[in-house]
Amino acid sequence: MSNEFQPTRNYYKNIAESHLSIYSKIEIGDPHLWIPTSDLQTLLEHRLRGLSLRGLALRTRSKVVKQEICHALGYPVPSLFKRTRPRFPGQVFDIYIQKANNLQIWNEEIALSRRYVIIRVSSDDIIERVRVVSGDVLASLDTTGTLTQKYQARLTTGAEKTELIVSKDTENVLKLLSTSNHPTSFNNSPIDYPTPCKMLPIEVIYQRIITLVGSQFPDAGYDQERNRGARLHRLVCKALGFKDYRDDGRFPDIRNQLVEVKLQTSPTIDLGLVCPDSEEILDIPRIKGKQIRHRDVRYVLFYASTDGMKVTLTHAYVATGEIFFSRFPRFEGKVINKKIQLMLPNDFFAL
Repeated sequence: MSNEFQPTRNYYKNIAESHLSIYSKIEIGDPHLWIPTSDLQTLLEHRLRGLSLRGLALRTRSKVVKQEICHALGYPVPSLFKRTRPRFPGQVFDIYIQKANNLQIWNEEIALSRRYVIIRVSSDDIIERVRVVSGDVLASLDTTGTLTQKYQARLTTGAEKTELIVSKDTENVLKLLSTSNHPTSFNNSPIDYPTPCKMLPIEVIYQRIITLVGSQFPDAGYDQERNRGARLHRLVCKALGFKDYRDDGRFPDIRNQLVEVKLQTSPTIDLGLVCPDSEEILDIPRIKGKQIRHRDVRYVLFYASTDGMKVTLTHAYVATGEIFFSRFPRFEGKVINKKIQLMLPNDFFAL
């Protein structure tokens, strides 16, 4: 992975030397102290995997795991763990220790900006795997109807098959773009962090993806939206110039270019917990000292028809999150229930 965060990856040393506690506030994207989600998962899996919790009462088990997390990240172990929300406020994450796939979150909503550390324990109380996901990833796992999409918008097609809703990126992103020589191919992964001067302007993204209008791919079925979306995601990666396809389920889909991909076979756009024009900070390292916000993300939407056998891409739209609702009117879904139960898929820890 190539980005400016690489030289300062000794998180343990940086945090230990800072003398901060797990309750000390850290700016998201801080190049020395903030641990991005993928790296947080790697650190915690390395420390916790194989740890035995045999014979421990539930509260003792939780305390031991929290102590080990402190050791893994370079934080001093507090004499008393406060009952904060989230439990690790500095790095904004909660922990859940799971023997079964039934994940329960009590008395609060899933939070978009929070990370959730899900720890798999074997039948004999040995930690087997650790997965760290953001709130929007958790919300996408709901198949029971317990959760309703937090944000939704409406797509209405017009006479034009393609639309570039705004011709320029946000001010934040404009300062990171190359003024010439836009790469036609990328050797890095689409889920790598963005690299300054290698990001495509929104108008170039538009020109590349509109070539997909008219394309077809097999329809996996009306109840297989995730698989449909993955096929489109693969096509978009190729159109933008990536040599491989990767998807880790995090927002935005193509992190390297700050691109979120949506496939629509109905007018209702489900946005989950992500509000496109939000000022919330994205969980990526700062770029040239700038924190990337949700509103800086470029949205690529395709409208499609299906005959049950093949999906045909009929329309394409590109917009920044900042002006998203100026073209796609927003309407609210129901609020999320206070007690949330999610069934983690069987392959959740294999991802």
